[in-house]
Amino acid sequence: MKVKIVNKSNFPLPTYKTTGSAGMDLHANIEEPIVLKPLERALIPTGLYISIPQGYEAQIRARSGMALKHGITLANGIGTIDSDYRGEIGVILVNLSNEEYIINSGDRVAQLVIAKYERVELEEVESLDETERGSGGFGHTGY
Repeated sequence: MKVKIVNKSNFPLPTYKTTGSAGMDLHANIEEPIVLKPLERALIPTGLYISIPQGYEAQIRARSGMALKHGITLANGIGTIDSDYRGEIGVILVNLSNEEYIINSGDRVAQLVIAKYERVELEEVESLDETERGSGGFGHTGY
């Protein structure tokens, strides 16, 4: 599948790093470094604009190394870019550590994953079918 992209950044297009990679790294496209203080968040521009086919979405996901090593993750968990959005891709980062973190232009700040989705029609009913699990959740299996 081909996805049209406009690159107004100072960096090459995102690419898959390995044949098994699901995501492509997004780079910060900023004029000057951004200092994220503890518990602070910021919208990081990428300079990228995409046209996603209908029936697909672009997911913005955290980079696991940044989360583990520095406590830097996405403020909104996973960001969704809908197929009709044509604005710049922005990454909402949050610093969950106790130390300042500096984001420089060109830093890899997130991953972009293209995913297919289905639209559903909700049908209101009085009850749901029974299952073995039932309403058990939030660690009910002991993990």
